[in-house]
Amino acid sequence: MNANDLATRHCQPRKGKEHALGSAQVAELLQLLPSGWQLRGDGAAIVKDFGFADFHHTLGFINAVGFMANQEDHHPDLEAGYGHCQVLWSTHDVGGLSLNDFICAARVEALLAR
Repeated sequence: MNANDLATRHCQPRKGKEHALGSAQVAELLQLLPSGWQLRGDGAAIVKDFGFADFHHTLGFINAVGFMANQEDHHPDLEAGYGHCQVLWSTHDVGGLSLNDFICAARVEALLAR
């Protein structure tokens, strides 16, 4: 499996601790994503900061991520400023990371590859 394989998958409803990924699974999936994705804090989230030429391009990125997130019914935390946007994925319903977070991270990367 690689990042392209992840990006072609779709999110599934995941509720409960049984859908939380273990540390070995997280490490394996994190290696599939392009560089820059990092575990946040206690490993309950993955995060990456994306840079852009200006605020206009940052907003375009936010809108594209928002559209994809709505289609997948899995939404990130976004923090934006002039020329950058930080994207954080976590699955609150499982209390940490699920496969959905890595699918969506790969889909964000695919948006930028277009």
